Amino acid sequence: MDELKNVDSKTERINGQLYEIFIIKDDQGKEMQRIHVPLKVELRIHDVLEIIVGASILAVPVAFTEEVWNMGDQLPLLNVFLLSVVSLLFMGSFVYYTSYRKKLKLYRIEYYKRILSTFILSILIVGLLLTIVDKCPWFMDFDLALKRTLIGAFPASLSATVTDNISS
Repeated sequence: MDELKNVDSKTERINGQLYEIFIIKDDQGKEMQRIHVPLKVELRIHDVLEIIVGASILAVPVAFTEEVWNMGDQLPLLNVFLLSVVSLLFMGSFVYYTSYRKKLKLYRIEYYKRILSTFILSILIVGLLLTIVDKCPWFMDFDLALKRTLIGAFPASLSATVTDNISS
């Protein structure tokens, strides 16, 4: 811990993005080095595009499988909603521990926006793909279409979360 007594940190906006800046000082208090670490706490257009691409990464192979279509037929709606709750919990935990752990009090709204945006965009991507391949009969059997979409959104939302997190 003695090494950390000569390190100060502050949050600063550089070129429109938030950074945590660590200032390393020598024993006399003179600045030796600055380290800029981008904070991934604000949802920007760049992040939305990453989420869309990330959702597509697993939406395509999963949504196009007969297993997902059959599960949509067989699983009760309650089980599908529970799967969505599990997805939200996994996403929320991952995002919290990778980006918001020490900053949640300051960026709580941004945290919720990121989780909900990721989940909703994943649902839209899966729903669109299933509709294109004629496996989401929205007007003939809405429950079936919704269940197939939510089942496919589980892996899509997780891949969207990881993809959004790996770039700065």
